[in-house]
Amino acid sequence: MASDQLPEPKASDDEKVLQAQYLRALSSFEGIMLAQIEMKVQMSNRLNWTIRAGLILLGVIAFSILVLLLTLSSQINRMSAMVLEMNGHFESVTQRMDRITLAMGSMQEQVGYMDTVRESTATMDSEMAAMQQQMGAMAVDVDGIQRELARVKDEMASIAGTIAAMNGEVAVMGREMHRLAKPARTLNKMFPFP
Repeated sequence: MASDQLPEPKASDDEKVLQAQYLRALSSFEGIMLAQIEMKVQMSNRLNWTIRAGLILLGVIAFSILVLLLTLSSQINRMSAMVLEMNGHFESVTQRMDRITLAMGSMQEQVGYMDTVRESTATMDSEMAAMQQQMGAMAVDVDGIQRELARVKDEMASIAGTIAAMNGEVAVMGREMHRLAKPARTLNKMFPFP
């Protein structure tokens, strides 16, 4: 039986060298593949953290925009109330100016009576009495004009106060805009756009 078995062929030295080179190449390839896989895992982790940071950044920006919009809407409501108040003052001034116009028309009419007094010198005594009456009416009208002008002055002072208050609100809104833009400026410094 021992004579029936053929002896195994022995590998030559070249085949052993080739096999050793093949094993080295295989282990080197395996190392390269593992390094590639690890690098891809690290890049994936880095990408995930970048995405999370981007989402947090977007959330902060959205919250800042929301706060800005709420601040602007409250300031606009205040400004519209002040504009309505100013409109009321302007209407009051218009009414007073109409009264002044009527008083001026009355004065012109009464000045016309003075021309009649000059023309009728023959009836000087009676016309002088009429003239004195007309002058008294003019004095009353002048007093009325002075009162109306004083009221107009008061209305203008009220309008000036309203405008000063509105300027204060605009300054507050400017400071709020500057304060709310601070996170965006910080983000621009951290992530400058090209």
